[in-house]
Amino acid sequence: MRYFIEFAYRGTHYHGSQVQPNGITVQQVLEQAFHTILRQPVALTFAGRTDAGVHAEQMFAHFDLDTAPPTPDRLNRLLPQDIAVSRIFPVADDMHARFSAVSRTYEYRICTRKSPFAHDLRTYVPGVLDYAAMNEAAALLLGTHDFASFCKVHTDVKTTVCTVTEASWRTDDDGAVFTITADRFLRNMVRAVVGTLMEVGRHKLSPREFEAIISSLSRQAAGQSAPPEGLFLTAVRYEFGSTANSR
Repeated sequence: MRYFIEFAYRGTHYHGSQVQPNGITVQQVLEQAFHTILRQPVALTFAGRTDAGVHAEQMFAHFDLDTAPPTPDRLNRLLPQDIAVSRIFPVADDMHARFSAVSRTYEYRICTRKSPFAHDLRTYVPGVLDYAAMNEAAALLLGTHDFASFCKVHTDVKTTVCTVTEASWRTDDDGAVFTITADRFLRNMVRAVVGTLMEVGRHKLSPREFEAIISSLSRQAAGQSAPPEGLFLTAVRYEFGSTANSR
């Protein structure tokens, strides 16, 4: 039977979400907890990949199991403080954590004043940013475009075309938050977009030049990727026909 697991994690101490040979990952820790309880291996397929230091407020994975799954409470007793399971529920056999997702939302959070309490959860960006110009540029991301300019080079993907339905900055008490929603994301895409939008905010690029970067399809034309610690996967949406999307 196929199950979905919903969980969250703080990515500070992990080498990304999915298993890698060079460091501990969220997937590795979760699968070890399953193995300890069930005394059999369980392979998790995540809704997406997050890089080292990136966080998730809502992530899903699917797994197949012939016996009853462990409860979230049992898993949470074994898991470290920075990984928390909220739900495990059965789904149709053809549901796929990655390919069945209809949208994903990321937030990139910055602080404009240095704070010891925001360390590892917001990126410190000193100076003044022009959020009006950044939002003018961000609006150019909306719709269906080829986002090769914001994709990590040498990435094995069939297409770099994505449909963005939300992209905007808002200020808050600590600094600002960029929210972006799309049907899919390319590797390193959000951090590359944010890094380039910050160049607009510093008046090193104009919104028109940002538009030209999108059209160039060249990663070299875009700005540097923003650091990982400010990035959060905040929502993954599915068409379950149930309440499974609710937090």
